[in-house]
Amino acid sequence: MPTTTHTAKFSYDDYLLFPNDGKRYELIEGDRFVTPVPRTRHQRISSNLHGFLFDTIQKAQNGMLFSAPTDVVLSEIDIVQPDLLFVSRARTSIITEKNIQGAPDLVVEILSESTRRTDEIIKRKLYEHHGVSEYWIIDPEVETIKVYRATEQGFKHPIELTVEAHDCLTSPLFPEWELLLLNLFQ
Repeated sequence: MPTTTHTAKFSYDDYLLFPNDGKRYELIEGDRFVTPVPRTRHQRISSNLHGFLFDTIQKAQNGMLFSAPTDVVLSEIDIVQPDLLFVSRARTSIITEKNIQGAPDLVVEILSESTRRTDEIIKRKLYEHHGVSEYWIIDPEVETIKVYRATEQGFKHPIELTVEAHDCLTSPLFPEWELLLLNLFQ
């Protein structure tokens, strides 16, 4: 007679008990994901993007921008800490003192060796499932950005922007904004 092994799934209550040891802990479908502290290039790119977006968002007063570590509670068993996230002014009710309760309008993940598969496959599906409007995946290694935008059928094929092609990043979330990729990766 075959035996079934049940793997215990973590919940938000379990997540709150994880150690505060400088590592990034996330839950996806109740499974725990642990990543090391980001490297300096990762942090520099995150800071650059935050700076470029922050000014635009402040002037337009169209929402709020957050950096990691900010907990995004998508469900009781899906808690993530994107590198950057934006919540539009129309949806600020999902912002609480402790965390974001629901899908942000924009999520940005910056790839590293240890997060590539998770960010490109697992988190992309998670963000799509929970209704994130835009998902940007930044690859510092090849200096590209993949931009996924939600449609009624989910994320459509990504727009891939490169430094080599002198591409500019734009978004319907920030109508007057554009960023030359070269400036992001400096």
